[in-house]
Amino acid sequence: MAMAYETLVAVYDTPAHADAAVKALKAAGFSESDISVFDSARLKGGRSTMAAGVKEPGLWNRLFGTDVYQHEANIYGETIDDGGVVISVRVPPSEVSHARAVLDIHLPVDVHDRAVTSGIAPAAHVETIEKKLEEVPLAAMQKVAVSPRLAAAQPDVLRLAEEQLEVGKQMVETGRTRVRRFVTERDVAQDISLHDEHAEVIRKAISDPKYVGEIDWADGTIEVVETAEHALANKTARIVEEVGLKKIGADHVETIRDKLRRQQVEIERIGPDGKVIQQPRTA
Repeated sequence: MAMAYETLVAVYDTPAHADAAVKALKAAGFSESDISVFDSARLKGGRSTMAAGVKEPGLWNRLFGTDVYQHEANIYGETIDDGGVVISVRVPPSEVSHARAVLDIHLPVDVHDRAVTSGIAPAAHVETIEKKLEEVPLAAMQKVAVSPRLAAAQPDVLRLAEEQLEVGKQMVETGRTRVRRFVTERDVAQDISLHDEHAEVIRKAISDPKYVGEIDWADGTIEVVETAEHALANKTARIVEEVGLKKIGADHVETIRDKLRRQQVEIERIGPDGKVIQQPRTA
């Protein structure tokens, strides 16, 4: 069964922020093939001007494979017109929080906020935008409270924010193990028994006159070959050991501790004389 994926979209006003976000995604272990970058150069596709549909949801629906609102398409198109960049990343559901946390570090545009404050979204669409804001987790909105511009657009509402702790993982290098082969020398000694043979002159006196009947007066020579063993040394080499490296993985549990902020309201009733008729209560 094929794995399900979700597509996250982040908008950046500058290529520098977008480039930093892409590098951070790769460093966090997300595949380069799952990351898409859309800027003016890519969307022009060799033309001198931008495609007319860059502010239409249909184009972005085809690129992202997901539903895109009209106000979102407008912001995507305007941002790219102004030199910004739109990034999409395809992730499994279990890695959505991790990927969103990486994207938020590099200050993406709050698309829904900008749609309201820039007047791109008509009043009739504000309710739709607010509904979509409610569908987006707080961590995905980058800020724990709405911006001053959005608050000014909706002055009669107090919005309460609550921080949520999202824990992600990042692979970092903790060191290296290196095995180096090199040559050393050591002194060795070994005893060997050597044999040698040499001549020894043996002389004995003869007193018996009958020992030799006839004397040979000719010159004569006798000879013995002397020998000696010499030590010979020869060195041979053989493999005595193999050394290699392999990775061994181990899991451990680490507890992340932090403090989360939460906004609350205090409600009190005041009479026409200015006196409190009901003590404040927290909600």
